[in-house]
Amino acid sequence: MKILVCITHVPDTTSRIAFKDGDTRFDSNGVQYIIGPYDDYALARAVELKETHGGSITVLNVGEPETEPTLRKALAIGADDAIRVNAKPIDSFYVAKQIAAVAQDQGYDLILMGRESIDFNSGQVHGMVGALLNMPSVSPVMQLDVADGKATMAR
Repeated sequence: MKILVCITHVPDTTSRIAFKDGDTRFDSNGVQYIIGPYDDYALARAVELKETHGGSITVLNVGEPETEPTLRKALAIGADDAIRVNAKPIDSFYVAKQIAAVAQDQGYDLILMGRESIDFNSGQVHGMVGALLNMPSVSPVMQLDVADGKATMAR
């Protein structure tokens, strides 16, 4: 099974958040970054599926060079390889287009994402990627089982 897991690079939920330039820009000084918590669930489920069914996991992040530690952490958790689309994730549709461009010719059996990122909280990327790739998209998924080449999901 060839699995793609899309991950976000977000501020740790315990970080103190501040703004600068008249409260118009996020101040990232001193902020620790992590894999988005919902994406972390998707990655954990992908690892479980890989252990059960075999295959490989690729993690994908749309982000600039500062996201590299997040990708390395995903590799340490169990991903086999990582792709970083070197771009600033400016909005949901832009991110979806980047993901779809990478995924369209790679023959992934399953694409997993967290239900939303904790930075922008739009929860829209899954549906957009599904539409761009002309494939089904279900969100949020609370349970995912794979058997005999079929996926069963509970929302």
